[in-house]
Amino acid sequence: MNTPELGLPMPVPAAGLPTHVRIHEVGARDGLQNEKATVPTAVKAEFIRRLAGTGLTTIEATSFVHPKWVPQLADAEDLYPQISDLPVSLPVLVPNERGLDRALALGARRVAVFASATESFAKANLNRTVDESLAMFEPVVSRAKGEGDVHVRGYLSMCFGDPWEGPVPVPQVVRVCRALLDMGCDELSLGDTIGVATPGHVTALLAALTEAGVPVSALGVHFHDTYGQALANTLAALQQGVSTVDASAGGLGGCPFAKSATGNLATEDLVWMLRGLGIDTGVDLGRLVATSVWMAAHLGRPSPSRTVRALSHQES
Repeated sequence: MNTPELGLPMPVPAAGLPTHVRIHEVGARDGLQNEKATVPTAVKAEFIRRLAGTGLTTIEATSFVHPKWVPQLADAEDLYPQISDLPVSLPVLVPNERGLDRALALGARRVAVFASATESFAKANLNRTVDESLAMFEPVVSRAKGEGDVHVRGYLSMCFGDPWEGPVPVPQVVRVCRALLDMGCDELSLGDTIGVATPGHVTALLAALTEAGVPVSALGVHFHDTYGQALANTLAALQQGVSTVDASAGGLGGCPFAKSATGNLATEDLVWMLRGLGIDTGVDLGRLVATSVWMAAHLGRPSPSRTVRALSHQES
């Protein structure tokens, strides 16, 4: 048997999986938005530049929300011009038309809206019902598509469970997904915001979406690792044909509006698994680990990513 390259898994492909996965890196936005101490703009910019240097092609940069709601991202106008020259996609979150105006003024070509599958989280996050939030997003999506054909991603949180409502019925999620696509979103990201999904639930939701006419090519998955299920859930999604996976360098992040939401799936852990399955990502794992170690030093704590710890010998 061939000896695997030191520090990397031996590729053993499995049948029925995509040959390439696009990683939608969320560390600089979703990963940092919940940090208590303000991360300097220059550090954020350098973080994004280092991430781009790993081979990642999609790096979510920031969010044009009101500073009162997410103070950590109040520097969006200062940050974006410092990274806009990078040869990668730099999506930004826009909660409303004002946020869209701010993003377009800086030349953003990829934006995202953030919806909820549940009434409780829509109220907590947007102070609106699900239908009211969809009505708020409709002109945002319409303008983005009409004013320069900007790519629009629709995030959908609480797709599997809600801290107030419990398990979320699959048809409820399908309804909101269908509404987001019908208003013009190019892509949807299915969020397991509190990390309660399991592989069978993932498979059932994706099957229901396919039956409802939602193309799997328009879907990405966004798993949190609260109960250690993120990689298992990702594999279940890959088996259903999903080839876009959200992840956060070093496992950074949570959700400021859902206190039970812990860290995102670590990009390094995802790359390790995908490489072992023979799936191409274009990402240099060594550079990615080094980037997360660098960022962890700025945050003053080790990365929670198991792969980062294993390859960098970080101490807990």
